[in-house]
Amino acid sequence: MRVLDRHTLDRHMRRKLTNALFVALTTAATGIAIIALLLILYSLVMNGFGGLNAHVFTMDQPPPEMPGGLRNAILGSLELCSIAMALALVIGILAGTWLAEYGDGQGLGGKRLAGVVRFLNDVLLSAPSILIGLFVYELLVRPFQGFSAAAGAVALAFLATPVVTRTTEDILRLQSNQLREAGMALGAGKGLVIRAIIWRASKSGLMTGALLGFARISGETAPLLFTALGNPNLSFKLTEPIGSLPGAIFQFALSAYDDWQSLAWVGALLIAATVLTANIIGRALARGSAPK
Repeated sequence: MRVLDRHTLDRHMRRKLTNALFVALTTAATGIAIIALLLILYSLVMNGFGGLNAHVFTMDQPPPEMPGGLRNAILGSLELCSIAMALALVIGILAGTWLAEYGDGQGLGGKRLAGVVRFLNDVLLSAPSILIGLFVYELLVRPFQGFSAAAGAVALAFLATPVVTRTTEDILRLQSNQLREAGMALGAGKGLVIRAIIWRASKSGLMTGALLGFARISGETAPLLFTALGNPNLSFKLTEPIGSLPGAIFQFALSAYDDWQSLAWVGALLIAATVLTANIIGRALARGSAPK
């Protein structure tokens, strides 16, 4: 009996030590991640905040050692991201709805097709953005012999669509089957139930997916270098090159001019603030839409 008690006590102590070690390692890893994030934010604020002024938002990219701002890059990024998100939301919400509501209920063939779609969506979700840019370059830039805002928006849409698709499927699966059954009991078809009830109940979750998709593409540089290229002047034409904040940062950060490097830090600060805000809002909406 004493031997059994000793063995039990030893196992209990080993489990406590293992648990304490695991908690210490996870706490240390979390602390390192938080410190790294704070250092990044600190460097962005220290180097970029001092360059914020009215010229940043009212003047276009300047020649070296001349006054100017990032108006064309800011508005160009907004145009590219807006068009990309419009495409991504339409395709992603419809694809995610099919996966959640129809894909697994159409027999063996439907389940296999749904599995293939999920697999391809996961591949696209983790695909390097530079490969997406090269693909769109071969698809829309090289055949038309010119860089364009439309090609840049399509490249960004390829990156945002899998995020919206995955989020849509997950949030729709969280909705209670009682909502579907109640709608169908009133004589509504499945399509009407999805549009009028399920989508409405998932509104905040769908908005979360849109914000996460926007955060995913707002700082992408490589796809835009292959597609939209850049433009030092303000332009809204879809058939011409267009400026963007990531492109301006890439160009200015590598320059030897202090004023360009200062604008690069300002652009990085603006993107970081935008991404951080989008993620915070998305998290808040996701927490509010979670089933209680």
